[in-house]
Amino acid sequence: MEFAITQTADPHLENLPGPIVYDHVVPPRAPWSHPVLRGQTLRIVDLEGNQAVDFLVYDLHEPRVRYSSCETIVEQGNIFLSVGTKLMSNEGDPMMTIIADNCGRHDTSGGACSVESNSLRYGHHTRCQHACVDNFLNALLPYDMGKRDMVSNINWFMNVPVEPDGSLGIVDGLSAPGKFVDLRAEIDCLAVVSNCPQINNPCNGFNPTRVRMIVSDPSA
Repeated sequence: MEFAITQTADPHLENLPGPIVYDHVVPPRAPWSHPVLRGQTLRIVDLEGNQAVDFLVYDLHEPRVRYSSCETIVEQGNIFLSVGTKLMSNEGDPMMTIIADNCGRHDTSGGACSVESNSLRYGHHTRCQHACVDNFLNALLPYDMGKRDMVSNINWFMNVPVEPDGSLGIVDGLSAPGKFVDLRAEIDCLAVVSNCPQINNPCNGFNPTRVRMIVSDPSA
């Protein structure tokens, strides 16, 4: 008797194009970075739900070419990111494309939390709390980049509605355990993440959790 061979019992790997070439779980509050080469797909999985993932992307070979939220919004005529969105560079060229997304709402307007913004919004007692800017600086250091290289970022799985008066809200997320977004690299990229440590607003449900980073390669 022959049995059908299941490619994988892991639901987080379903429908990824090509073999898996990288698989890593990022702990709560931690930084992460990794190259994603042209044609490869980066899947970001919200393992436990309602976890904001702050994200930057650079040209792997020319880091002065980097993600631009303004160019991305102008290119698609919408402030929210989902399937079909091209992540545009400051040179006006596509860096990555969202090819799958079962969450449906991601932000690129709210920015990243910092010690300064936490103190201003939530009080001086929060100055000792770790923030996304710290994570970005840690992740960029091995590539000889620093604060001047940080730009407006993407917040995957973060729900930032625009109120009728134009103000931005930070409300409960729409994500859930196992929600993911797939990004196909259009050039050789360096992807950088802060697994957001924020505990003063509902972007992480006041409880930061793990996320999983998977890279597949159709040419492997």
